[in-house]
Amino acid sequence: MSEGMAESLMHNIMDTISDNVSKHKKVSFFEEDDSSSVSCKLNKLFGREKPVHHILGGGKSADVLLWRNKKISASILGGATVVWVLFEWLNYNFLSLACFALIIALLLQFLWTNASSILNRSSSSPPRVILPEEVFVNVGKLVGYEVNRSLIYLQDIACGGTIKQFLMVVGSLLAAAIIGSWCNFLTVIYIGFIAAHTLPVLYEKYDDQIDNFILGALGQVQHNYSKLDTGVLKRIPRAGSFKSWGRKVD
Repeated sequence: MSEGMAESLMHNIMDTISDNVSKHKKVSFFEEDDSSSVSCKLNKLFGREKPVHHILGGGKSADVLLWRNKKISASILGGATVVWVLFEWLNYNFLSLACFALIIALLLQFLWTNASSILNRSSSSPPRVILPEEVFVNVGKLVGYEVNRSLIYLQDIACGGTIKQFLMVVGSLLAAAIIGSWCNFLTVIYIGFIAAHTLPVLYEKYDDQIDNFILGALGQVQHNYSKLDTGVLKRIPRAGSFKSWGRKVD
C-alpha cells in the first residue's frame, strides 16, 4: 500500500514538473515571437504598422496614388504631363491658354444653338456650366489653414525648438531654394506630382529593401550629427547662459 502511494506520489511530481517545463517553453516561445514582432515594427520606416493604402488616407485618392485603377491614374498623370508640356515646352502662358479654351467653348455653344435652325430641328439649349461657390470657399479655407499651420510651425521652431530641429528646417529651406533656382515653380509642382504617383507604388512593392536602406542612411546621419553636436554645438552658449552672465556683470 505504501509502495503504491509512493509511486503515485512520484508520478504526480513528475507530471507537475513536465507541465511546468512545457509552460515555460511556451512562454519563452511566445516571448521570442513578441520580440521578433517588435523588432519587425521597429525596422519599418517611421514605425509604420499599417499598410501604405491606409497611411495615404484610403479611399479613391489612395487608389489613384497606388494605381489600383490604372486607367484613372494614367489619365490623371497624362493630364498633368500635357499641362506641363503646354506651359514649359510650347511656352504657353496661363492667359493665352485660358483665352483659347474660352474661344473653343464659345464656338461649341454657338454651333449647338444654331445647328437646330440649320438642320431644321427643334431648338435645344446648351448645358450651362456654373461652378458652386462652396468649392472656392473650401479651397480658400484649406489654403489659409495650411499656410497658417506652416507659419506657426516655423515660428515654434525659431522660438522654442531645439538646435537639431532648427538646422533641419533651415537645411530643408536651403534645399528647396536650390531646387527652385534650377527650375521654375511649375516644374517643381510637376516633379512632386510625379513623385506622388510613383514613390508610394515603389515603396509598397519594395518596402523591406527601402526601409533597410533609409534606416541605415538615417543611422549614419545621426552618427555624424552626434559628432557635430559634441564637437561644435554644445560649445555654443545658450540664451540662459547669456542672461546669467549679464546678471553677474550687473
